[in-house]
Amino acid sequence: MPSLDALRLFHERRIAVPVDDDALVLDVGSGDKPSWRADVLLDRYTGPEHAAQRSGRAAARVSRPLFDADAADMPFRDGAFDYAICSNVLEHVEDPAAVASELSRVARAGYIEVPEAASAKIVDFPSHVWWCRLDEGPSGPTLVMTAKQAPFFDAEIDAYIERAGVRDQLDAVLNRRFEHRVIQYHWTGSVDIRTEGELDPAFFAAAMRSPGHQRGWEATAAQALTAALTVRARRRRRDRRIPFERVVKPEHHRGEEYLERRIYRPGPPPAPATDQ
Repeated sequence: MPSLDALRLFHERRIAVPVDDDALVLDVGSGDKPSWRADVLLDRYTGPEHAAQRSGRAAARVSRPLFDADAADMPFRDGAFDYAICSNVLEHVEDPAAVASELSRVARAGYIEVPEAASAKIVDFPSHVWWCRLDEGPSGPTLVMTAKQAPFFDAEIDAYIERAGVRDQLDAVLNRRFEHRVIQYHWTGSVDIRTEGELDPAFFAAAMRSPGHQRGWEATAAQALTAALTVRARRRRRDRRIPFERVVKPEHHRGEEYLERRIYRPGPPPAPATDQ
């Protein structure tokens, strides 16, 4: 049975979105487990060919309007959202600073979650390409993203863990104090981020092809608990309609009045017809 501290952390990470019912919320990198509070979703990898990056699901979950677009070049208006959630995404992307800049552009505040470097250096996923830490400087916290050079921190230690078959056991031990495995970064106005080093293109390409997180019973239980705890709030908001032009840049308008629950793939407008 989860401890009281574990339940408190779960509530902080997944339930307690600090906005009222009227706020417009974006989930960046929503995958197969979008935030219960998100009104609009964005995910670059929606098809079944990227199922491993979404805990083994065949496709991204389209429970709300979902934009298939690059998080470093979002199709949304400046300040379109009151709040943006970006959970366990920046450690996967090629340019986390560009994604952070876009978050600051399209939203007024938000929440970023990334794996903490010290824990990740013990057990990490091969699909992660950055070591992440939080630098508590005099002017406030800064997210520091250091480019990984390999899927592991130490080749000999990683080989021992694999040879001894203790990776799952180590992962379970670390998860007992999950608050130390993640960085919870709340921001207002702009995201303060710094990157160190450069990604090797070949390493990044290999990481994109590597197995991602595998869906276990914990994820299913978390989704069920989230649904139970948020049912009233979701009912209050279920009939909300979001004007298309309030959210999307003018160049992506297609004459639609409201967003619908489907996948949008923004691109250049079709060329005008010409007489033959």
